[in-house]
Amino acid sequence: MNAFSPPPIRIVILGSTGSIGVSALSVIERHPERFRVVGLAANRSVERLEAQAARHDPLQVVVADQEAYRSCRDNGTHWTGGRRALLDLAQMEEADVVVNALVGFAGLEPSLRVLEAGKRLALANKESLVTGGDLLLRALETGQGDLVPIDSEHSAILQCLAGSSPEEVQRLVITASGGPFRGWSPERLAGVEAEDALRHPTWEMGAKISIDSATLANKALEVIEAHLLYRVSYDRIDAVVHPQSIIHSFVEFVDGSVMAQLGFPTMELPILYALTYPERLPDADLRTFDPVRSSPLTFEEVDRAAFPLFEIGVAAGRSGGTAPTVFNAANEVAVAAFLEGRLSFPGMARVVEGTLERVDAAPVSEIQGVLEADRRARRIASELTARRSLAAGTDA
Repeated sequence: MNAFSPPPIRIVILGSTGSIGVSALSVIERHPERFRVVGLAANRSVERLEAQAARHDPLQVVVADQEAYRSCRDNGTHWTGGRRALLDLAQMEEADVVVNALVGFAGLEPSLRVLEAGKRLALANKESLVTGGDLLLRALETGQGDLVPIDSEHSAILQCLAGSSPEEVQRLVITASGGPFRGWSPERLAGVEAEDALRHPTWEMGAKISIDSATLANKALEVIEAHLLYRVSYDRIDAVVHPQSIIHSFVEFVDGSVMAQLGFPTMELPILYALTYPERLPDADLRTFDPVRSSPLTFEEVDRAAFPLFEIGVAAGRSGGTAPTVFNAANEVAVAAFLEGRLSFPGMARVVEGTLERVDAAPVSEIQGVLEADRRARRIASELTARRSLAAGTDA
C-alpha cells in the first residue's frame, strides 16, 4: 500500500457460511488491498467457519449456537459463542461495515446494534426492515450510521435514484423471476414438494429464500422494504415477473422517464456496491452483461391467484405496525413445515393468512413489542400448521 492508498475497509460478516456470506468473502478475496475481514459469525456451520477463519484471520469469530460452539476445536480467545457474542460482534469497534447475511427474524437485533453504533449496515437480511423498519430508521438517524441494501432489487433502485428525492419518483417497479413454478395453476401447485421448490431457475440461494421466491412471499417482503427504504407509498410500488432476471428494478420519475439497472444475475455485484457505495470498484471477475445473448427480455403480471402470499404480505405491509412481523413469523414457520414435509405448498399461504387473522396488529414503539408479536405469531402459526398436518387426507 503506497502513501496515497486509502486504508482497507474493515468488514464483519454475520452469516458468513450462507450463500450471501460466501459470495461476500469471494468479493473480498479479489480485493485484498481494499478490504479486511475483522469478524465472522455463523449459527452452526462450525467446520466451514473454521476454514473461513483460517483463510481470513479475523480478529473475532462467533458461533451463535451455544451447542455448536461447544463442538469447536480450541481456536483461541478470539472465538466466542452465543447470542450475546453475536450482538457484540455487530457493533465491533474495529469494523467499518457489517454485512448482515443472517437468515430470518434473528437478524433484527444485530441490525439495530450496527446502526446504533453508527456503522454501515450492508443489509441482506430483509426481515430486519420488514419487522423492525421503524426501529431501524430511528437508529439510523440517531446513530448517524449508514444503511445500504444488498438485495439485487433494492441495490438497483438505489443506483437508479442516484440522489433523487422521493417527490421525483412516480413509481418503483420491482422485478421477480417468477420462481420455478411460473405459469403453474393453483391445482398443479397443490402437489409440489420441497425439492421442486428449491430448484430456482436463475439464482443460487439458501433453502428459506428459495422457498420464499417460489411462493413470491419474498417479493412481498421486498415491496415492504422498498416502502421503508425509499419513502415511497405502497400505491406507487409495483412488481412484475421478469424471467430472465437481467433487469433488477425500474424507477419511473414524475416526468415519465424510466431508469433500470441491468446486469447478469449474481449477488456479488450488489455486495461489492454495498461495500464501496457510493464509489464503484473495478472487478474484472464479474460477468459482463451481453445484451444480444440476454435477449429477449420479457415481462408478465404477477399471478396473485396462484401465489397468494404476495398479496397477503403486501396487505400486511399496508396495515403497518406489527402486521409485517406477524406475516414474517408465520411465513418462517410455514416454510420450515413445508421443507419438513408437514405442510403443502398452498398450505403455507393458508397458515400465514390464518395467523394474520388471529393476531391483531399493534403500533411499533420499541423492540419488545416486535419480539412479542413475533412470539405470538409463531405460536399460532405452529398450532395452525399442526392442525393442517393432522387433518385427514390433505392440507391443500
